[in-house]
Amino acid sequence: MNICSATDPYKTCCFTGHRKIGAEATAALTVSVDEIIDRLYREGVRNFRCGGALGFDTLSALCVLRRKHSECRDIRLVLVLPSRDQAKKWSAADRELYERIIASADEVVYAAVEYSRESLLLRDRELVDGCGICVAYLNTNSGGTAYTVRYAKASGLRVINLGSREI
Repeated sequence: MNICSATDPYKTCCFTGHRKIGAEATAALTVSVDEIIDRLYREGVRNFRCGGALGFDTLSALCVLRRKHSECRDIRLVLVLPSRDQAKKWSAADRELYERIIASADEVVYAAVEYSRESLLLRDRELVDGCGICVAYLNTNSGGTAYTVRYAKASGLRVINLGSREI
């Protein structure tokens, strides 16, 4: 399933990053993501994909929505989620924010019916496929973010890493 088969990959960016981000890093990352969205917008990027997890995915989705409701009105937020039940074990506050983001997204795509390790991998690949740029927050060589960044690089995407680790 390639959700952007009719979309120019050079006008499509995906975000991937860690779920746990410290409060100090969150403020700096928010500024960095806003700046990158603005820069990519000037380069012609209009489609922004986020994976819907806690942490960097949520931060990125909120930045896209904020830009969309201010000076970048023609951008699109596409959520690529592992399954409909991804947030079932999250706190009530996290689920509420997640539902608000889903309601504000231009498109929501589910990689699988039920949440599993495989649905996460399917989501990660779907997030990247059809994109030209991947913005990452990567600080380790293992885990889902590292997998997604390796997949993005192998797929020929331009990768912008806001973390301290390069793959």
